[in-house]
Amino acid sequence: MTQQPISILVGSNNPVKIGAARDAIALYFPDAHIECHGMHAPSLVAEQPMTEAETKLGAINRAKFCQQYAIEHHQPASFYIAMEGGVDQFEHGAATFAYMAIIHQGKLSIGRSALLPLPPKVFQALEGGEELGHVMDRLFNTENIKQKGGAIGLLTQGLATRGSIYTQAIVLAMAPFINPAFFAE
Repeated sequence: MTQQPISILVGSNNPVKIGAARDAIALYFPDAHIECHGMHAPSLVAEQPMTEAETKLGAINRAKFCQQYAIEHHQPASFYIAMEGGVDQFEHGAATFAYMAIIHQGKLSIGRSALLPLPPKVFQALEGGEELGHVMDRLFNTENIKQKGGAIGLLTQGLATRGSIYTQAIVLAMAPFINPAFFAE
């Protein structure tokens, strides 16, 4: 008996985000054939979200866009997954993080990554309108780091990467779908 493939539509063409979605779902369904594709999905928030609320909204908007696109094109997916990176000023200082939005069978689950402290001069550049990836590229003399290890990889000497953090946050956000009886209303 062949298992139905699991299809994932990711609200980004960034290979790090597509890989994180695929890797997280594969952890839960190791024997499944997983089809994972990305697409441009507008966040409808700033290019560099500067608050938790704006970051979360960006992820939700992207996931909902994927779902709507799939419905309109008669190409439903098992999971619609979107990730939005942002920054905010906390009591302990500025930090970056990402929100995950997952839609499965019409239900939405939200997750968030761990916080990565940011150097004050990086946060100041972001407040000035720059995007984190560009600031980190300039600071560390890298190119397009946001489609590689990200600021996380640079600031942790590669011990954590954008992909590893996104994968972990998606695994956590999947909890309601893996344990539906516990999350039933």
